[in-house]
Amino acid sequence: MTLEQKDLSKILETAIVAARLAGQKALEDINFVKFSIKNDSELVTPTDSACQQIIIDKVKETFPDHGFIAEEGDQGKIFKQTPRGSQQIWWVIDPIDGTNNFVKKIPIFAVSIAAVYQGEPIVGVIFDPSTDSIFTAVKDNDAQINSRRINASDGNMDKYSSVGLDTHLGEKVPQWALEIMTRTRFRTLGSAALQIAYVAKGALIATVLTRPKLWDIAAGALIAQSAGAKVTNWEGKDIFPMDLDNYNGQELKTLTANKKVHAEILELLKNTS
Repeated sequence: MTLEQKDLSKILETAIVAARLAGQKALEDINFVKFSIKNDSELVTPTDSACQQIIIDKVKETFPDHGFIAEEGDQGKIFKQTPRGSQQIWWVIDPIDGTNNFVKKIPIFAVSIAAVYQGEPIVGVIFDPSTDSIFTAVKDNDAQINSRRINASDGNMDKYSSVGLDTHLGEKVPQWALEIMTRTRFRTLGSAALQIAYVAKGALIATVLTRPKLWDIAAGALIAQSAGAKVTNWEGKDIFPMDLDNYNGQELKTLTANKKVHAEILELLKNTS
């Protein structure tokens, strides 16, 4: 079936409300948070699960037949609920993107929500509660922050520009990262979703993500592309459309960059990875 503009508007409205509710819960908890370790390496808090449930409950009020893919499932697995009915829309949710910051009481994190239809994000919302900044995009429309249009930069790879990198690049910093560090300034926010959003608003010329999951990038990819940036994997291929029925938490190496530098950074990744 074809989605109409009124459908997209309702999905966007629901995503914004859900993101704000979850973000407010996270802000209330940040200074008193307790955490545990899942899968031997990833941190998780009760607030992650609580925020995820807030989002799911809000979506189900309006769209009871839609499906979900989210980070926090049982026993360290992802949460996955297949859509029912004719629309076959998935909601891809990261309730707190930047959990490592969150558990350290550092208020640099985001709520990331995407609605995906036929394998493509059609609505993306990233909410930064600490600055009350909400990034949004609807497919084939402009990207916005707090209802004002944003655009990716046209900056070059030079000492005046900044590139976002992961917080942990391994025991030995890879050559491509050293090249970026030498030629530009680099920033590590600790939130993949925010780093992609910062490319969308022109604060970063690019962000290179080594181990993101679908929920880290789904909303940001649409927002960045709607702002004029380019989003691919490290081979230069489109990440979407994606078969969500068969997605089970695989990592998705991602490059998000303005169109002036995307090919240049991609070449670094191909030649020095």
